[in-house]
Amino acid sequence: MPTYEYKCRDCTHAFERFQGISEPAIEVCPECEGRVQRLISSGGGLVFKGPGFYATDYRSGGSGAKPAAQKADGAGKAESGKSGGDASD
Repeated sequence: MPTYEYKCRDCTHAFERFQGISEPAIEVCPECEGRVQRLISSGGGLVFKGPGFYATDYRSGGSGAKPAAQKADGAGKAESGKSGGDASD
């Protein structure tokens, strides 16, 4: 169930309510009994976790996986070492 934010139009009292989606919006301020307005909020962040998602999704830099640039550098060093050995023969 989502948390909805409300603000009173008369006394500017702001409050939150944990309500079901199908429940009607609150219309009366709990402080002054004035009219309230439901606010648009960003809500909570959505994070996908579990075995059904890619390992690279939402991964921080310290996870142990090498970025593609580092992998390319490592491959380039190995090739230059091989070609250097061939040239000295």
